[in-house]
Amino acid sequence: MVWNVRFVLVVLALLGATPVHAVQVDEVLPDPRLEARARAISQDLRCMVCQNQSIDDSEAPLARDLRLLVRERLKAGDDDTQVVDYMVARYGEFVLLKPRMSWHTAILWGAPSAILIIGLLAIGFSVLRRSAGSALPEVAALTEKERLKLHAIESQLDGT
Repeated sequence: MVWNVRFVLVVLALLGATPVHAVQVDEVLPDPRLEARARAISQDLRCMVCQNQSIDDSEAPLARDLRLLVRERLKAGDDDTQVVDYMVARYGEFVLLKPRMSWHTAILWGAPSAILIIGLLAIGFSVLRRSAGSALPEVAALTEKERLKLHAIESQLDGT
């Protein structure tokens, strides 16, 4: 009974847990609309230290600096696209968690589809080759000389 109560409490605690963001109180903008825009932008920017987290989730000092820079650009009047473009110009495309579609990222976007198509073609050719190879070729009848030789071999095997 105690086990069930503990289990239910743990499940409820996990379900009620919200993701923790690294944004500190002194970073929050007084204007809720600007803060919401800053949070949305920082969710799409990569922490250059952690590399698998957004700057909104990272507690690294560089992520904090990037969050402050995003907020400064928004306070200066930049729109969301201008802020992201500024960050890309300053830190490169790697700062984006979701890279933009362009010619220099085409292989990144096209490789999964190309690999899938190549795999499907390989499977298709393999199936076709097996079905074509499963048909038995026509067997020519034995000549009289081959029949005599076969008979001689069979009689030798029977004799031993």
